[in-house]
Amino acid sequence: MQVIGRMCEIEILKRFFCSQRSEFMAVYGRRRVGKTFLIKNYFQAVPGCVFFSATGVQKGSFATQRRNFCRRIGEVFYQQLSLVVPKDWYGVFELLQKAIAALPKQTRVVIFLDEFPWMVTPRSELLQVLEYYWNEYWGNNAQVKLIVCGSLASWIIKNLVNNTGGLYQRVTHRLKVEPFNLLQTKLFLKHKGLSLTDKQIATLYMSVGGIPLYLEQAEKGLTADQLIDKICFSQSGLLLNELHELFKSLFQQSAIYVQITREMAKHREGISKTDLVQRLKLSAGGRLTERLNELVEAGFVIAFVPYQHSTRGEFFKIIDEYVLFYFHWIEPNLSAIRTFEKPSGFWLEQTKLGAYHAWKGYAFESLCYKHLPQIMQKLNVKSTSFPYSWRYVAKKHQAEQGAQIDLLFDRTDDAITLCEIKYCADPFVIDKVYANNIVNKKEIFRKETKTKKQLFFAMISANSVKRNMYSEELLDGVVTLEDLFAR
Repeated sequence: MQVIGRMCEIEILKRFFCSQRSEFMAVYGRRRVGKTFLIKNYFQAVPGCVFFSATGVQKGSFATQRRNFCRRIGEVFYQQLSLVVPKDWYGVFELLQKAIAALPKQTRVVIFLDEFPWMVTPRSELLQVLEYYWNEYWGNNAQVKLIVCGSLASWIIKNLVNNTGGLYQRVTHRLKVEPFNLLQTKLFLKHKGLSLTDKQIATLYMSVGGIPLYLEQAEKGLTADQLIDKICFSQSGLLLNELHELFKSLFQQSAIYVQITREMAKHREGISKTDLVQRLKLSAGGRLTERLNELVEAGFVIAFVPYQHSTRGEFFKIIDEYVLFYFHWIEPNLSAIRTFEKPSGFWLEQTKLGAYHAWKGYAFESLCYKHLPQIMQKLNVKSTSFPYSWRYVAKKHQAEQGAQIDLLFDRTDDAITLCEIKYCADPFVIDKVYANNIVNKKEIFRKETKTKKQLFFAMISANSVKRNMYSEELLDGVVTLEDLFAR
């Protein structure tokens, strides 16, 4: 099958395969993002490549993992021959090594160990065996290209990328497979025969994100809201119960991770670790730090430090569109949805309410954070600039105003670009009141941050900004939804 929207990743895989030395690649990314599809479909189509793949079984026993691995050796190297399963991983890897050694010297072999963390059962010594065979046989054999893949990104990073033992600095390539951006989503849907407008694609994206498996559920002839209704709110919809299944497949004690992300979903500006501890009555020890890091590495959450607030430590914020959508719309209505006898229609009713338009506002803000390179390109901001958010809460019993900056770029050319993000059905109109609001925000920001840098102000508005005397005077740039689809 054709790989769509992964040109950068394909270039990395091409260089990896064509290298004149042995290579060891660690592949990770959010579950359902298409890691396995990418690797298998690319290398199975490469001429002269012997592609060996074995996949770990979630909660599979030591015996099950070895049996499946040996079955794949027989299928790939010995014309479907059934092999006697050795009693340990050393014996299994010896079978694989002998099969590779029997190949012509010019033949290149890609060893793809998928969902490798699931293969590593307690006391199996698989990681040590991999270490031994890489260092003893494959690390100096230019024929061999090893790919270890897993959805447990934190495990891959800790045990392979940052390994301090025998695999220290053995990984030669890291490939984090990210969700599609808007342009990749558009190409993917077009390949499926769906010709949706950019606005419709953005609406779908703000609900399910750029996850290929979720986008695969889209059908021709339906609007974005109809697709959301069918995928997320019908009893047979893939995403109705997806979140709990997803977390169970990734995390032990998954209920705690659901609890943490549920609380995060209530705080669109982000929440500190201290506030999480207080609100959820959790221990502030190392285990919570590990869990937060696991959520970050899995691609559900980002950790960030608000502009000039380093003393308050890191904040955490959900960036996965589906997770945010689930907690805001699906979970609160699960009981009602499960009683429907017919296709839901629930979401189509919500689109008539004010809450729907409010949701689109902050969902669009999250969308913008996923497309910072496109925004920086349109605003002529260098890639060396640092993106932040900023918020000032006025002190109690004082007449001064608070202020919030949705997005700012602290630039290396002695300037800061402040951005206001708006989602409107029509071009946004800056009237006298809103113009005063912009002026006040800039003044408060300069006063409270004490910056002496040049301040620019830009609008990120889905349907642009109507030109008038205020926009001409106050805006230094405008970014539209169309700009977010740029390469």
